[in-house]
Amino acid sequence: MARQADGAVLVTWGDTKVLATVVVQSLKQDIGYFPLRVDFEEKFYAGGKIPGGFFKREGKPSDAAILSARLIDRPIRPLFPKGYKEEVHIVTTVLSAERDCPPGIAAMVGASAALMISPAPFQGPIAGVKVGMRDGEVVVNPPDQVLDEGDMDITVAGTNSTVTMVEGHMREVPEEVVIRAIEEAHRVIRELIELQEAFAARHQVEKRQLTPPSDEEQQVHERVKELVWDRLPELKAAPNKKARERLAEAMAEEAAQAVAERYPEEEREEIAALAKAAFDEVYREFARWSILELGERMDGRRPEELRPITIQVGILPRVHGSALFTRGETQSLGTCTLGATRKDAQIIDLMMEEGLKRFMLHYNFPPFSVGEAGRMGPPSRREIGHGHLAEGALQAVVPPEEEFPYIIRVVSEILESNGSSSMASVCSGCLAMMDAGVPIKRPVAGVAMGLVTEGEKRVILTDILGLEDHFGDMDFKVAGTQEGITAFQLDVKIGGISADLMREALARAREARLTILRLMEQALPAPRPHISPYAPTLDMLKINPEKIGLVIGPGGRTI
Repeated sequence: MARQADGAVLVTWGDTKVLATVVVQSLKQDIGYFPLRVDFEEKFYAGGKIPGGFFKREGKPSDAAILSARLIDRPIRPLFPKGYKEEVHIVTTVLSAERDCPPGIAAMVGASAALMISPAPFQGPIAGVKVGMRDGEVVVNPPDQVLDEGDMDITVAGTNSTVTMVEGHMREVPEEVVIRAIEEAHRVIRELIELQEAFAARHQVEKRQLTPPSDEEQQVHERVKELVWDRLPELKAAPNKKARERLAEAMAEEAAQAVAERYPEEEREEIAALAKAAFDEVYREFARWSILELGERMDGRRPEELRPITIQVGILPRVHGSALFTRGETQSLGTCTLGATRKDAQIIDLMMEEGLKRFMLHYNFPPFSVGEAGRMGPPSRREIGHGHLAEGALQAVVPPEEEFPYIIRVVSEILESNGSSSMASVCSGCLAMMDAGVPIKRPVAGVAMGLVTEGEKRVILTDILGLEDHFGDMDFKVAGTQEGITAFQLDVKIGGISADLMREALARAREARLTILRLMEQALPAPRPHISPYAPTLDMLKINPEKIGLVIGPGGRTI
């Protein structure tokens, strides 16, 4: 199948069949980054369904397909060598789907196996599994019903040696149980890795070789480092993100001109570009050195410090519930809208799922939030992913329909962003629901953790900046209540992290989360006792089953 692709694998798991293909293509010019693209193609015929709507064919990817593609991309991307910039396109097509054998997991394994037999210099393989809980016990790749009804639904991916990606939602699960679930998942992942290694050994393929940096590139790097290293501490004194960026750009431009002047006129443009790229590397080296050796971050904080937090609630008079959550230079405006009828619910019509969704969270990230001009339009993959994470974090505390029959829509408008905007969305969304009078089980808060390592040295960072996400080795978002975790997302950019390191990061995240929850409680101690006067009113009547005939009337005449 798919013989003209550079790598193609058909994965069969139960009645699920997924075709994974890889195409590697050289670029005509360097675009400055690694253009990896992953597509997850849902085919309704795989689930025995005909698409709804007028056209009766698959259209743009659903949110579920985009989330599946992201789950494949994230553990694979860090395993390509630094400096590799050929275009790699992974397409996973679901040909047959069984609910108890999730196609997303089969697609992840298939994508890794297809890369192993392609020319791409992929340093895998990787594999992934689903983890749930049944009767208090961790279950790897459980039936779909266990994931729906249990307290945990997480996806874990990793290599033979360590875990590299985790994402999931749960119902206030303690940190130690989460660690146990990840360890059990990794045991099964290793078995899937062995299967892929045996498969790849039967299909020997010549891999693309990277050209090592030239002597000239190394010389430019050293010269830039000499010019700027002693000036980089000035960036710590910058009052905010934009000022720091402007100062860094000015330093890079000055260094590029100084280095390029030593070369002939016809080479200066190319050398200046190399010097600017070298500045980014030197900046990265300095930021990491400052954290590891001095215990100082680029905004002056210590590793365990949260940024200043301010909270305002009820700031939009006509909105059913609203809150403005600001943490440093990250700001989320959360709103909550209540719907009274089923037409307000989200209609679900997917390859293997259909029905109505009564709680939803939408995340918007406009370009002005990072001081840029850009196109406004449909939600990006990133916006869908961040919204899904925040939605799962709050889903655990949403009251059941029997207690609160409203449809609930939360929207997070990111007004400023300098790291951890999805976790700010959890906080603003929770406060907006409380302001709207939604009787949530308990407040939820979230924080993003980071990591910097060098040899045996390691420093865990609390409440990371965008810069620390870019330069660091880990992005670990954790949301939860006082009782336990409700959602988290881990992405590791190095080989992986140990269970002990993850345990320490979760403990630090809990400390930060409890601090944020105390600040949220000061702003709004409990959900409002009444809903907004602008929200629809629902009256519920309980009718004696013996009297239902009177309500309906003869032949349904009454209703």
